[in-house]
Amino acid sequence: MAALWRTLQNLIRAAAEARPIRSETGVTAIEYGLIAALIAIAIVAAVTQVGTRLSTLFNTVSGHV
Repeated sequence: MAALWRTLQNLIRAAAEARPIRSETGVTAIEYGLIAALIAIAIVAAVTQVGTRLSTLFNTVSGHV
């Protein structure tokens, strides 16, 4: 795991030291797309957790009725 972490750090460092791309508009669009994807994943995870808890709550209530 530590070797993987060092490899990722080296890749990030190499990318940071590389010459910038001439047109950065495509890069910006990709970054926004990645941010939107991460937000979507977080929303799906949160909704799934809430749904599971609500299902358990409704089953408990229906069991007492």
